[in-house]
Amino acid sequence: MYYSTVYPSPLGEITLASDGKNLTGLWFAGQKYHGAVVYKGMVKKAGVPVFDLAREWLNGYFKGGNPLISDLPLAPAGTEFRQMVWRILCRIPYGELTSYGDIARKAAAITGKNRISSRAVGGALGHNPVSIIIPCHRVVGAGGSLTGYGGGIERKIKLLELEGVDMTRLYVPKKGVP
Repeated sequence: MYYSTVYPSPLGEITLASDGKNLTGLWFAGQKYHGAVVYKGMVKKAGVPVFDLAREWLNGYFKGGNPLISDLPLAPAGTEFRQMVWRILCRIPYGELTSYGDIARKAAAITGKNRISSRAVGGALGHNPVSIIIPCHRVVGAGGSLTGYGGGIERKIKLLELEGVDMTRLYVPKKGVP
């Protein structure tokens, strides 16, 4: 059984999902792949203890704090490859950025492969079911391109600004992913 509740964030409504013990999803309303990996028919239930933990985490984050990812029990559903990429994301420090290419190189090193494509990494990021907490917004394209955030580029910019990222070298591509 999966449960859901809504968190009213400063960047719009967020749906939280849980298996009753772990946080399994966190999506902005209208986000690409919203709830794609969680069973249909989630039961709305605000009183799940992990939702209280997630609310505290999000409250601290949106007040400019740097809450630890390890403070939350997470159980995002995904393939082995996606799980590996999400673990790499969890190592990106608050307020810092990395690129799709950097993550691809780290994933290749972990798997012992010569190369993993940045597109494959982008696919894993796009299907991240626990956005913000698993910080896919901290990943930018080559040369500082702000692209590829399922919650929308505007939200990605606001999240990075909240974390104090220097935005001067970043740009929104003319034909980027909205």
